[in-house]
Amino acid sequence: MPQHIKLKRGFTINLAGKAEKTISDAPPSDTYALKPTDFLGMIRPKITVNEGDTVKAGTPILFDRQMDSVMYCAPVSGEVVEVKRGEKRKLLEIKILADKEVDYEEYKQYSVTDLIALSREDAQEQMLKGGVWPQLVQRPYGIVADPADTPRDIFISTFDTSPLAPDYDVLLKGQGNFFSAGIEVLKKFTEGKVHIGIDAKAEVSSVFSDIKGAVSTKFSGPHPAGNVGVQIHHIAPINKGDIVWTIDPYGVAQIGKLFLKGIYDTTKTICLAGSEVEKSQYYHTHCGACIDKIIEGKIEHRNVRYISGNVLTGEKIEPDGYLGYYNHLVSVIPEGNDYEFLGWMKPTTEKLSFHRALGLLSFLNSSKKEYVLNSNMKGEERAFVQTGIYEKVLPMDILPEYLFKAIMAEDYDEMETLGLYEIVEEDIALCEFIDVSKHDLQGIIRQGINLLRET
Repeated sequence: MPQHIKLKRGFTINLAGKAEKTISDAPPSDTYALKPTDFLGMIRPKITVNEGDTVKAGTPILFDRQMDSVMYCAPVSGEVVEVKRGEKRKLLEIKILADKEVDYEEYKQYSVTDLIALSREDAQEQMLKGGVWPQLVQRPYGIVADPADTPRDIFISTFDTSPLAPDYDVLLKGQGNFFSAGIEVLKKFTEGKVHIGIDAKAEVSSVFSDIKGAVSTKFSGPHPAGNVGVQIHHIAPINKGDIVWTIDPYGVAQIGKLFLKGIYDTTKTICLAGSEVEKSQYYHTHCGACIDKIIEGKIEHRNVRYISGNVLTGEKIEPDGYLGYYNHLVSVIPEGNDYEFLGWMKPTTEKLSFHRALGLLSFLNSSKKEYVLNSNMKGEERAFVQTGIYEKVLPMDILPEYLFKAIMAEDYDEMETLGLYEIVEEDIALCEFIDVSKHDLQGIIRQGINLLRET
C-alpha cells in the first residue's frame, strides 16, 4: 500500500468556471510559437533558424549557449514567419505559420522490450535532439535540467490542486502506454527512485496505477498538496548539494511518444476554464497554440484577463497570445480594473479571503462555495508587515517571512539555511495571494534563486 501523507496547512481557492470533462478538437491555429521566456534560467538563447525558413515538428530552432546540447524544437511544421524581440533585443517568441498537416522529423523507434535494454547514453541523445529534454526541470532553482547531472531522485505529481486545475486523467486519456514507456526511460537517469504523487481523495487513474519501477505516495489536503515541491519536501527533502528532477505527467507521456513513435509529438489536451467562459471544457491542440480561435465565441464579456496557466502562477497573455510550454490551462477571469465603494472594507459573503479581519464574511459560507475573483489586488505595495500568516498556507518546514527578508538583504547563508533550495515560485504563490503587504513574493524568490546560482 502506498504511504499516505495528510497535509493540513494550505488554502484551496474554489473558483467558479471549472471545466466539464468533455473534450473537443480545437480549431487549428494559424500560428504557433515557442517562447524562450517559458524556460527560467535561459540567459543566452541562440536561434538556429531565420524568418522564411521551413521547419518540421521536431526541427531544432533554439538552444541555450550555456547548455548547448539541449535542443528546443518546433512544435508543428510550417514556415518561421516572425522572430519577435522586446527591449534590448530580448527574444520573446519564434512564430511558425502552420501547415495544414503536420510533418515530423523522424527519430529512432523502439519497442517496449527495446526500452528495457536501452542505455542512458542512447536515451539521453535521443531526448536532447528530439525536443523533449526541456520537460525535465531541476530542483533546486526550477530550471531546465542539466544533462551532465545525475539526479538523486525524479519526482512526478499526477494531480494539480491549483485554482481551476485540469484533471490529468482527462489530459492523458488513452496514453497509459506512453506514460509507462516514459517512466521506463526516466529510470535510466537516476540511481535513486522515481516517485509518483497520487491524489488520495480521487480514484487512481489507470494511467498512473501499477507503474513498474516507480514508488507511489498518496497526498491529501488543501492546495498546494498537488505541488511537486511540497511532495518532495515530505518524501525526501532537498539538502545543499542535492539535485532532483521533476516532470509533469504530460512530459512523461511525450518522452514515451518520442521513443515508441519516433516523433516529437506536441499534441496535447488543454483546459479552457473560468467564470467568464460560457462553457468550460477541454480541447485537443498542440503545444504553443495561439488561443484566438479557441476562445472565439466562448467568452461572455470583453473586459477579461486571459492567463496561460492558473491564476496564481500563470502568465497574462493577449487574446491572440500563445499557450505556455508547460501550461495545460487557459484561465479567463474578470480584469478587475473597475473599483467599488469601500472596496475590501465592505462586509460581504461574496468575496473570498483567507483573513477574517478584513471586513469579509466568506468564512461563514460553505467551503464548497464557488467564487468569481478578478485581478484587482485591492491595494498597493506597502511596508513588509510580519504577521506569521504565511506559515498557515505553506505545508513545509520553512519560515517564509525570514526567507523573504534574507533574500532582500542578500544574505546568502540565511537563504540557504532557511530553505531556498527547496522551493520555487509556485510553492509560495499562496503566500503572495494572502499577503496584506502586496509584495511580489514570487519575484523575490526568483531573485534569491538567481543570487544563489551566481555564487
